[in-house]
Amino acid sequence: MAGVKDYLNSKVSDNREKIEYHIEQILNLIGEDSTREGLIETPARVTRMYEEIFGGYEVDPRDVLGVTFNENHEELVIVKDIVYYSQCEHHMAPFFGKVHIGYVPSGKIVGLSKMARLVEAVTRRLQVQERITSQIADILTEAVEPNGVMVVVEGEHLCMCSRGVKKPGSKTVTSAVRGSFRENPAQRAEFLSLVKD
Repeated sequence: MAGVKDYLNSKVSDNREKIEYHIEQILNLIGEDSTREGLIETPARVTRMYEEIFGGYEVDPRDVLGVTFNENHEELVIVKDIVYYSQCEHHMAPFFGKVHIGYVPSGKIVGLSKMARLVEAVTRRLQVQERITSQIADILTEAVEPNGVMVVVEGEHLCMCSRGVKKPGSKTVTSAVRGSFRENPAQRAEFLSLVKD
């Protein structure tokens, strides 16, 4: 199965000329000269960038996990430090960070690289960090039917760092807890201790 990076965002590709036109208009409206040398190719470059950063719209995140494997492993599995980049739906400003995913299988496991593909499919669209966290936990729960899932997402939001309150370096941490992680404080503590830097 192809990953998010293997897809072209056809919504962007199908509307390339319109998007380039509107980017050119925005440049002019903010007081720039869209015909000056440094900006002549900017509308096309922005459109190509949109194909990549919004590629998640072309993928159903539920399909990304693909095949599961029967495996008699019922101990904690963690994939941590999955780097992601997303776009805030409120300001269309980038935010980025790391995702840590843990689950306790109940007879089925998923290929480890699929976790990173799931993160890509969920984050490569206009998003909020809270939704990213819940979606990853819910999709993994549906696909693998584990005993428990826990997801922690760390993010640095440019809409908070470079504008507004202007607090660079501040991080937002969100978590989603499903199944046995809800009932078992020791299991939560084990996950959190293992994902610490």
